[in-house]
Amino acid sequence: MSARLLMGAEVAAEIRAELRDRLEAITARAGRPPGLGIILVGEDPGSELYVRSKLKAASESGLRADLERLPATASLDAVLAAVDRLNRSDVHDGILVQDPLPPGIAGGTRAVFDAISPEKDIDGFHPINVGRLVQGRAVLVACTPSGIVEMLERRGIPIAGRRAVVIGRSDIVGKPMALLLLHRHATVTICHSKTPDLAATCATADILVAAIGRPFFVRSTFVKPGATVVDVGINRVSDPVLAATLLGPDSPRLAALAQRGSIVLGDVHQEVADVAGALTPVPGGVGPLTIAILLKNTLLAAEGRFSVAAGARG
Repeated sequence: MSARLLMGAEVAAEIRAELRDRLEAITARAGRPPGLGIILVGEDPGSELYVRSKLKAASESGLRADLERLPATASLDAVLAAVDRLNRSDVHDGILVQDPLPPGIAGGTRAVFDAISPEKDIDGFHPINVGRLVQGRAVLVACTPSGIVEMLERRGIPIAGRRAVVIGRSDIVGKPMALLLLHRHATVTICHSKTPDLAATCATADILVAAIGRPFFVRSTFVKPGATVVDVGINRVSDPVLAATLLGPDSPRLAALAQRGSIVLGDVHQEVADVAGALTPVPGGVGPLTIAILLKNTLLAAEGRFSVAAGARG
C-alpha cells in the first residue's frame, strides 16, 4: 500500500484564502488591520526561522506583525514587562511568545504564558483558554492541533466513531489534540514514555498522531493497515552516522545533510508509507498548518475584541 499524502501546505493555502474577506471586513471596521505582537528572546536558530516564517505569512495576509527582540540574557521580569506592553496595546490583538525561552529563564515559561491576556492568547496556552477547550467552547485553541483537525476534516478523514491514538502528552500538542478529537466523537488514547506495549496500542488506531520529538520513532509495526498517520515531529539531525542509520546508507537525503549541515526528520519512519492509508510528510505536512491557524487565531482575537467593543457602545 502506498499512503495518500496529506499536504498541509495545500490546506494552509485554503485556510488563508478563506480569511481574506473577514480580514478586509475587520480592517474596515477597526480602521486598522489585525495586529500580531511576537516576542523573541535570544537567538536560537530554529526560533529565528519560525519567527521569520510567521512574520512573512502575516505580512502576506494583510496583518500587522511586530517583533520585539530581547537578548538571551533578559530576565524573566523583562519578558513579563514586554508581555504587559502588548497586553495594553490598542493595535495588537494577538500575542505570541516564541518557545523555547533561553535556559536562564526557561523555568518561568508557564508564568510568561499565564501573563498573556486570554483574549490575546493566540497560542491557546492560557489556563482560561485551556479550561474552555476542556469544556468544548474555546475560541483560541493551540495552533498545531487545530490545524490537524482542519486538515482531517477538509480531506474527508472520518473522526467520529474512530479510534485515535496520540503519542505525546505535551500542553502544546498532545493534550489539546486529544481533546479536539474527543469533542469530535473519536475514542481517544494518549500514549507517552510510560505506556506499556506502545506499538500494540498505537496499532489499534484509525488515526495516529505522533508528537513525541524522536526522529523516525514510529515504525510500521505501530500502524494499523490503512490508518491515517499525522507526523508532528520536526527533528533536526546533523550527525551523518545517525542520519545514515535512520535513512539507510543509500538515501539521497544524506547528500542534503552534507550540503546543509542538517536535515529535518519527522517522528514517523519512511517505511510507514507502505502501511498507512494517509500520511503527512515532513516537511510540508503539519508545519504550514500551524502558521495558517496562527493567522486565523489573530483574526479571531481581533473579531472578539471589536465585537465586545461594539457591544459596550451599544
